Amino acid sequence: MTSLLIIVGMGEGNGLAIARRFAKEGFAIAMIARNQSKLQEYREQLQGSGYEVYDFVADAGDEASLKSAFASIQEQLGNPDVLVYNAAVPRMENVLNTSFETLVNDFKVNIAGALVAAQAVIPAMQAQGKGTILLTGGGFALYPSPDFASLSIGKAGIRSLANTLAGALKSPNIRVGTITICGTVDAADPKYSPDRIADKYWEFHTTQDSETEVVY
Repeated sequence: MTSLLIIVGMGEGNGLAIARRFAKEGFAIAMIARNQSKLQEYREQLQGSGYEVYDFVADAGDEASLKSAFASIQEQLGNPDVLVYNAAVPRMENVLNTSFETLVNDFKVNIAGALVAAQAVIPAMQAQGKGTILLTGGGFALYPSPDFASLSIGKAGIRSLANTLAGALKSPNIRVGTITICGTVDAADPKYSPDRIADKYWEFHTTQDSETEVVY
């Protein structure tokens, strides 16, 4: 059977590059995002390269919406071998101006959605005795910025979530990790291009002795 990657928070930067990297290795790709028209564009791009790609509309910050998308994927395509949670709200707003409502709403996408996604796939991974869960982290987890308050808190939370999930599972065959990207994603950057970053996701999946966190 074809291996399956589910990516939550599909986008034209890291998301598309990660999808392409795994598709090159024979994976079918199930993409989740809010924007149907954008998903269609990504699907057409990837299918144009001969890859097997499916798209599902859901809001990463809405528990019911996200659970419904995972149920549809598992019903139609089966259980994933790899989950990548790539959703985040890149809000530029100083901490002194950030409201309670903004912080809570961003938290739903930045962290809570990742927990929902992980919990949706873990039972099947446990049943099949293998799997990889990767959460997209960021340098703000290590070097928080007052001008990106909710995102800094979110990336710190993603880092903690990856470590707590790995500690709870305690399984060498179900691996949980975070790629902490300490730079601005830019196609022209020799280090932080999406394709180079996508390689780190593939390396984590294929390297059994990787640490929970890859700082890049």
